Parts: sequence; C-alpha cells; structure tokens
Amino acid sequence: MRYDLIIFDNDGVLVDSEPISNRILADYLTELGHPTTYEDSIRDYMGSAMHRIHEIVMERSGQRLPDDFDDGFHARVFEAFHRQLEPVPGVVGVLEKLAGDAVPYCVASSGTHERIRVALSKTGLLEKFGLEKFGAEGVHGGGDNRIFSSQDVGRGKPAPDLFLHAAEQMGVSPERCAVVEDSPLGVQGALDAGMDVYGFTAMTPAAKLAGAVAHFSDMTELPQLLA
Repeated sequence: MRYDLIIFDNDGVLVDSEPISNRILADYLTELGHPTTYEDSIRDYMGSAMHRIHEIVMERSGQRLPDDFDDGFHARVFEAFHRQLEPVPGVVGVLEKLAGDAVPYCVASSGTHERIRVALSKTGLLEKFGLEKFGAEGVHGGGDNRIFSSQDVGRGKPAPDLFLHAAEQMGVSPERCAVVEDSPLGVQGALDAGMDVYGFTAMTPAAKLAGAVAHFSDMTELPQLLA
C-alpha cells in the first residue's frame, strides 16, 4: 500500500444516501418557496455542509432559511435513513481489506456528527470505525476517533480544512493520504489539501471529478487502485 491513511467521504461513498437526502432537500426547499429539483440539488448541494446551503439560498433569493431548517431537514433525512439506507455495495469488503492489511482509514464528511453516526449505525458500518452503537443514549465502544465532520473545523468542503484536520488527528502527513470522494466539492477540497483523490463515479460523471488520480464506478475496484 502506497498510502499511510485512506480518508473516505461518507454520503455516497460509504452509505448510499445521496439519492435519499437530495430528494428530501429538493422537496423541502421547494416547500419553503425556493423551487428546487432533484437534479438541482445534486448539482448545487451534493457534498455541501449545511452552512453552504444557507449561503447559496441567501445569495440567490435574498431570503434566509428558517432558523429550524437544519433540524427539520435532518429529522426528515433520519426518518428516511431508518427505512431505506444501505451501505454502498462493496464497501464492507473494502474496509475489511484495509483493516486486514493494517492500513489506517477514517471518514471525513461535510455532514454533522449526528448524521454520520446515524448513517453508519443504520448500515452496520459504525463498528468498522471502532464504534459499536449509536442511538439516543450516544455512542458506545471504541477509544480512537476516526470520524471527522465539518463541525470540527467550521468550514466544509471545498475548503481543505476538514481533510487537513483528519490527517493531523490521525498523525499522517497530507501527501501520504488518499481521499475517496464522489463530489466535485470534495475532490477540490482534497486536492487543495495536497492529497491524492480517487473519484467514485457511481453518481457523478468522471469529467466533474477532474483532478482525481483515478476514477472508478464499482467500489470493489478501489483496493487495486490504492495498491
């Protein structure tokens, strides 16, 4: 393995959440008087931290989203996650392969810590990050933190802050990191952090993930690309 740390995005890379959350976001924004299609949401907001959604709506409409927008959105998303969310096909095998080869990995997501943990818990992936359970009572198990959120740094992707924070916390130099991303915002942030990027094209055309050292559409291809 030529890398000392593999950094995974969460939504769309570990968990198949992008279709769910972007349909909900498009419907919610439309309800609030900001007409948005599913395609609009994918184009404008995929990979964004919540603050960026507020900023774009304000810039375009001159209107602020309601103070409870984030809570309302996440309530809808979490309810849908509990009914529908699945891991990205093949990702369990990838994480098991990395663990078996003693290659450190972590997750760095624009989502909130709660969103990340709800998604990983529902899909059975939380234990792959050293944690056993997440629920109303919190997180159980594990001593090392390998889950990083834009909440930790204040600025989400495309700023490089989150990736640099994850690398620092994991004790690895940026140039020794590989990032697995499926959004243009994430690819840009990783490149600006000085890291190699592998672009997952299950939902995003390779042309929109420019700068990645390789593109792949099937998660089972990733270990060979990283080797």
